[in-house]
Amino acid sequence: MTDSSIDPLLDTDTLTVRDFVCVGGCRHKSAEECAQATALVFPYRGVFVRHLGRSDAVAEANQLLVFNQAEEYRISHPVDGGDACLSLSVSEPILRELAPKEQLRDGGTVAFLRQRRRIDPRAQVLVALLRHSLRRKAVETLEAETLALTLVRRALGERTSHAAGASVGRQKLVDRAKLVLSSDLARRWTLAEIAVEVGVSPVYLTQVFQEVEAVPLYRYQLRLRLARALDLLGRYDDLTALGLDLGFSSHSHFSAAFKQAYGRTPAEFQRSAALR
Repeated sequence: MTDSSIDPLLDTDTLTVRDFVCVGGCRHKSAEECAQATALVFPYRGVFVRHLGRSDAVAEANQLLVFNQAEEYRISHPVDGGDACLSLSVSEPILRELAPKEQLRDGGTVAFLRQRRRIDPRAQVLVALLRHSLRRKAVETLEAETLALTLVRRALGERTSHAAGASVGRQKLVDRAKLVLSSDLARRWTLAEIAVEVGVSPVYLTQVFQEVEAVPLYRYQLRLRLARALDLLGRYDDLTALGLDLGFSSHSHFSAAFKQAYGRTPAEFQRSAALR
């Protein structure tokens, strides 16, 4: 069994969409890898860490990671379960038009200054719709391209995404908390349990997490669960079972949280994405 697979979903003059799945068998840093073209990578299942020079980034379903062309990096999987990501490579002229100038480095080739941004629930829905519709061949090329560019615009938008700004120490603390949450999405963690795992007081943890990510810790965990639901909706007929498997107390709790985040119930999303 290979450690990873790549499934090409769309390839046009405008953009390329690929589905990457990694088993994640090794917890240690991989050998150095290098992106052949700048890619916007949207994790939708599991978690991994991307090591770029002295900077590390925890990649999970609340994040967009940017892989700049010819930039060397390493990957590790500190949490069991591997990961899956949707990768978009957009033609350079269009990417330059879509990306805010303040996010780009000076120079000829398009390259981003920061390696990650936090995306909002609407972007998560666009990731799921694009992936599900392409995998089921339920969308024409023009519609898929439009959907993908809408996703890129939202994921890079200054009003619809967030670039964490913090000291290295605070960012590492927040990243440790993310790994704890990602290790068991269904577990009903208490604040004290998470604080013990990362080695700080509950008060300090909540303060730092809010400052770095601009959302409370509990809401961040909720969005991780809901993003996993977007991934799994095609595999479940019993939505009550899905909600319970993800740690929600009841179907009504799951359905209400899903609708508040994504503007539709889980059943409505299944129908709109032709999953059922």
